[in-house]
Amino acid sequence: MKLYLQCSMGASGNMVMAALYELLPDKTIFHEAMQRLGLPGVVLNYSASTKCGITGTHISVKIDGDEEKSDDVYNDDHEHHQHGHANHHHDNHHDHGNHHNHDNHHEHTNHSHDHHHSHSHKDTGNKGRRYNYKEILTLIKELDLPAKVKENAAGVYEILGKAEAKVHGTPLDEIHFHEVGSIDAVVDVVGCSLLVDMLEITEITASPVHVGFGMVRCEHGILPVPAPATAEILNGIPMYSGRIEGELCTPTGAAILKRFVSNFGPMPVMTAKNIGYGMGTKDFEAANCLRAFLFDPAVENDQDTVIEISCNLDDMTPEAIGSAFDILLENGALDVYITPIMMKKNRPAVMLSCLCKEGDNEALADIMINHTTTLGVRSKKYSRTVMERSTSTVHTEYGDIRIKHAKGFNTEKHKPEYEDVIKAAKAHNVPFQQVYDTALNQRKPTKSIDE
Repeated sequence: MKLYLQCSMGASGNMVMAALYELLPDKTIFHEAMQRLGLPGVVLNYSASTKCGITGTHISVKIDGDEEKSDDVYNDDHEHHQHGHANHHHDNHHDHGNHHNHDNHHEHTNHSHDHHHSHSHKDTGNKGRRYNYKEILTLIKELDLPAKVKENAAGVYEILGKAEAKVHGTPLDEIHFHEVGSIDAVVDVVGCSLLVDMLEITEITASPVHVGFGMVRCEHGILPVPAPATAEILNGIPMYSGRIEGELCTPTGAAILKRFVSNFGPMPVMTAKNIGYGMGTKDFEAANCLRAFLFDPAVENDQDTVIEISCNLDDMTPEAIGSAFDILLENGALDVYITPIMMKKNRPAVMLSCLCKEGDNEALADIMINHTTTLGVRSKKYSRTVMERSTSTVHTEYGDIRIKHAKGFNTEKHKPEYEDVIKAAKAHNVPFQQVYDTALNQRKPTKSIDE
């Protein structure tokens, strides 16, 4: 399954966790998994919460009977009560109340929150306990959880640790967390990692992140929004301040997004299977929630991103351009094409362009520079909507021919593979179109392979 997170009111650990929790068909499996962590004194409270007429889930954590007051570094609802901007913070960390069908006001003791207290510290009690980076990694490692879940949870804390280390100019191993080192913050991280695993999510994308604006008070003093650690984590991720004063995105929420989200942008074309709402604590003019859309990757159409790389050429022979054309295709370009253009001084020229996936653009740009006479290349990112594609094979009197299929937007398209058709036509000394039409008329697949 794929997941899209709508962060129009920022993100915090417990908001993400509550939104994912709502997507579970059987929520008892999550309750039981958290309880198996066996941490004494920790209670997970799930309750329905309504914001601007929308009902969702709010999750809160109690430790030894008291609600924990410092989940996220700067974003905690309780922290904000100290600040002049308390009302803007998502309180994500304490929004653990669950949605309507989530056993409103269910309290589950010994939840994963407890695991945040390493076993060696159980006898000292969990209330008010803060853990440093090494202690948190040890705590996570000892939990009764799948290896992938522990790997992701540790990865989130590595992001948090590196951000704190850079902001404070301290080596990673010497980092002592404040709010994000509390039990409920660790529970948010572990809970989100566990839910991603339980939902069998293969890819997560998200909207640009609304961070809010103004100032926020934390243990270090009064700081600008987004808080320094949050800003460092979101470096390279699309974000905006919006019109709401206060801290909307917490360090924990930002780290979870950075660990799990592969791309930030507009909502892709999808057919949603389920929608979850993770509610914040505060009330604003806008609904204080994070919304999660679960959809099947095999839906009729989808959206992805491609990079176009291009350069103008007016001093290369057609043979040399053809050579560069072939080399780009051989090295992973999705498509290569040439456009006739006129350059300065009325010189006829061509523009050489290639499309590629994100991640391949730097290597292909190097190839274009090294195999042409250009002095530089241009790159542009495009969002494209694509149909679901697959390949099948049909048996014909001319041999096996692969058929390419595309489905979506209330239509279907089928096309025999060119290389197979031309090879069969030459082998049997018949026209290309004759083989093409024969294969197309025998579309019933004998073997199906997803592209």
